[in-house]
Amino acid sequence: DSAESSSPEPDPDVPVEYTNALKSAENYSDLMHMSQQGIYNQLTSEFDQFSAEAAQYAIDNLQADYKANALAKAGEYSDTMHLSRQGIYDQLISEFDQFTDEEAQYAIDNLQADYKANALAAAKNYQDTMAMSPEAIRDQLVSEYGNKFTQEEADYAIAHLND
Repeated sequence: DSAESSSPEPDPDVPVEYTNALKSAENYSDLMHMSQQGIYNQLTSEFDQFSAEAAQYAIDNLQADYKANALAKAGEYSDTMHLSRQGIYDQLISEFDQFTDEEAQYAIDNLQADYKANALAAAKNYQDTMAMSPEAIRDQLVSEYGNKFTQEEADYAIAHLND
């Protein structure tokens, strides 16, 4: 059976906790597109409660493409949160996601996102939920402390706000 041949036989010398940690790590990578550090932290969290040794075994033996995980996560942030290029990068390297700078840059460089559309979605959200003026929305969109869209993306959003 091809499914069985692709999975190696469990090593009897490896503790069950370690192999279970590896299975959990595979799920976190494949289903949630987590970073290496994010997976380790999750495995050792109060939720999963694997030992540091079991978590390290999982990380050391996990066959994961963390750049691909960062790209998938970046796509989720673009599609669901309508973040700017810089906003996505910042989220990927944040204490929450914990991708490396290289992984985050790869994601940004390879993400096919419409940042003007993201800026417009963010602008419409501000207009609908906070009753902000167009100029206040533009300022929020480009703010270093706000959305971090480019001036061009913010201008596009304001120009199309009432379309």
